Amino acid sequence: MFRISDRNTAESLKRELIMKNKTMVSVNCITYNHENYIAEALNSFIMQKTSFNYEILIHDDASTDRTAEIIRDYEQKYPDLIKPIYQKENLYSKDVDIDDLNTERATGKYIAVCEGDDYWLDPLKLQKQVDYMEGHPECTLCVHAAYIVNVIGRKIKPVRPSVGNKIFTIEEVIEGGGGLFATNTMMYPRYLDPNKPDFYKKAPVTDYPLVIYLALKGQVYYIDEYMAAYRKGVSGSWTNTEQSSLEKIIKHVDNTEKMLAHLNQYTNYQYDEAITNKNNINQFKIMIAQERFEALKEDRFKAIFKKLGKKEKTKILIKQYFPQSVRTYKKLRKKYRLMK
Repeated sequence: MFRISDRNTAESLKRELIMKNKTMVSVNCITYNHENYIAEALNSFIMQKTSFNYEILIHDDASTDRTAEIIRDYEQKYPDLIKPIYQKENLYSKDVDIDDLNTERATGKYIAVCEGDDYWLDPLKLQKQVDYMEGHPECTLCVHAAYIVNVIGRKIKPVRPSVGNKIFTIEEVIEGGGGLFATNTMMYPRYLDPNKPDFYKKAPVTDYPLVIYLALKGQVYYIDEYMAAYRKGVSGSWTNTEQSSLEKIIKHVDNTEKMLAHLNQYTNYQYDEAITNKNNINQFKIMIAQERFEALKEDRFKAIFKKLGKKEKTKILIKQYFPQSVRTYKKLRKKYRLMK
């Protein structure tokens, strides 16, 4: 006689089988001239221990070094897991959105982001994020703590926006900027990837407006665990090229203000105060970089200075009252780095 408990067990096994055959996560990996780093990134993807299937979507943007060759070696070893695109000409230089180009072929329910010079630290990273998102369908972005590392993987500083797990508000996301979360900690539902709004499309970089867009669509949840390493100082990276001089930083800030103006219109000025605060924070940083310390007397900048930690305040005051000592220190530091 067929019992109800048997029927329930059979249905449970059926659902489990469907789940195992379904791709749950698509890893979006964009790479260009990352021959010294791409293997570490790929190994960190492959080491993931999950109860579900996932795929690794790699887009090599016509690298001129051995990056593509290394990817091909991994593709041969893991043909069911690694799905690469090898471009013959660089599309980023032609203003093609290579992120969308890579994710439009995704089959996973969620997209996890990690560029070819970054890597993950925890083999349970994907599992932990999927577990949360599956249990909280209102969550449209799941992130976690990370370390910023240098080119050889040495830890520089943490990216830890909260001590303890936390749900971030839209205002906190806007004011936090692109550095609030490390890009390679992001996981979000794939259905939100197409048809991104104009404020995203017109942005100078995509990580900051993407976080804002996802925050507008639901809940942003932060897991207070270090599960990724975000690398800085890589030759040809966005940070090294677009943040290499004060002139380029000012240009980037101007473009960010334009993006935030589009965001303001898109949201019917619902977050105008947060956007104004973020613009003031960016202008404050430029004033300090230009050594225009008289700006600290303005009320809008006084409020920002008060919110800084002791370490940041001390640095600014040293720059203000001992400028020559700071310049000498920078020269010695640069000389020491060249000698290493």
